[in-house]
Amino acid sequence: MPFAAITYDIKPGCEDEIAEIFTDFKRVGDPAVRDESGREVARVLGTALFIQDDTMVRFIEYQGELEAVARFMATQPGVREVERRLKPYLASPRDTDTVEGFVATFQKSTMRCISQLFKPRD
Repeated sequence: MPFAAITYDIKPGCEDEIAEIFTDFKRVGDPAVRDESGREVARVLGTALFIQDDTMVRFIEYQGELEAVARFMATQPGVREVERRLKPYLASPRDTDTVEGFVATFQKSTMRCISQLFKPRD
């Protein structure tokens, strides 16, 4: 399963405030990403969030197309709420108020993957 890493430029010294935002994060009920016809096109398997100084990185483990995952995340109430609450702590503004803005920001802040190694399944 591939991983994506999404960066956030944050104001230094606000790690505790940002950690507080994520303490009551609302996870999606169904990790399946569906297209307009209801067919599953991707799946969010897991996420992790790391923060240090002026950088925060969200790791996403997923199946399928990353753009479909970004569009899915753009519509999730929990993600939208977190993006709203993060705004005062961002060093660089993120245009995440619309699906199109969210997807564009997601794509701009996706780190280049250099390596992903997996143990073969038995």
